[in-house]
Amino acid sequence: MKDQETTVGELRRMFARFVAERNWEQFHDPKNLASSIAIETAELMEHFQWVRSDQLDAVRNDPKQMAAIREEIADVFAFVLAFANSMDIDLSAAIEDKMVKNAQKYPAERYYGRYKE
Repeated sequence: MKDQETTVGELRRMFARFVAERNWEQFHDPKNLASSIAIETAELMEHFQWVRSDQLDAVRNDPKQMAAIREEIADVFAFVLAFANSMDIDLSAAIEDKMVKNAQKYPAERYYGRYKE
């Protein structure tokens, strides 16, 4: 799996190069990137609109649907990387900090197997 080999920093640099080669930095301000994240997320959600939970295995087993979903999640993540670049956010540190907060807010012994008290 490429996830085990590629760092977040490498992905950030890859997307930054792509943007720079096209002189798109001028369009990649935080507001536009946040909007792009929301738009691409909505496009990802379209693949699941009207799909019941008991139908998800069929989606996972459909190569055409999975290819489209894969492209949409890549778009979402690419814009998250671009947003982090534009705001100089260390994504790994942000996620680690958030997980510490989540662990305090939702201790495993109290929330194991459930999402609310």
